[in-house]
Amino acid sequence: MLVGERMSKPVITISPDLPIPEAINLLKKERIRRAPVVKDGKLVGIVCDDDLLNASPSPVTTLSIWEMNYLLSKITVAEVMTKNVLTVTEDTPIEQAARIMADNKIGGLPVMRDGYVVGIITETDLFKIFLELLGARETGVRVTALIEDKPGQLARFTEAVAEKRGNFVAFGVIAGETPADKLLTCKIQGLTPEQVRETLQPLVKQIIDIRA
Repeated sequence: MLVGERMSKPVITISPDLPIPEAINLLKKERIRRAPVVKDGKLVGIVCDDDLLNASPSPVTTLSIWEMNYLLSKITVAEVMTKNVLTVTEDTPIEQAARIMADNKIGGLPVMRDGYVVGIITETDLFKIFLELLGARETGVRVTALIEDKPGQLARFTEAVAEKRGNFVAFGVIAGETPADKLLTCKIQGLTPEQVRETLQPLVKQIIDIRA
């Protein structure tokens, strides 16, 4: 899966000359938390709602509403945006984009093509993928099991379910409790919880959770 398949597009962009109040209203109107900042078609920064809100006066300020609005109208997006922007391209693997976001503690990455912004991949897009990978919107028997990390283990697991005419609608493997283990989570249709337990119990170290 590549970023271009899951990015949000068309992307909402903001001008660096836009006053803070207008930028806040734009994000609210579009129901987004961040936007690339573009000038003359080129990416010059990125701004999120926290950047904009942190530029606003404190609620306990002694300034009048008129004074606050006047001061805010003098501050532009260019003064609060992040200028050194991390980006990806459409052919970036989705897990690489997720790693960049997690390692740098950021919630979104502009997607570039030939120097121009063509989309944005955000934490919300990644959450949607996570839901699909775990079959969150599919019915079935959900299983979490601890398995040995060795060649052929997953093949035995899937073959056993297939022989019982079960069908996987979600399948994921992550690090287990030790380097020798893996934690497997899957969702299976066509079998009852009892049939799934009977089929998988001999093949795993431990069934941690099973539910319909």
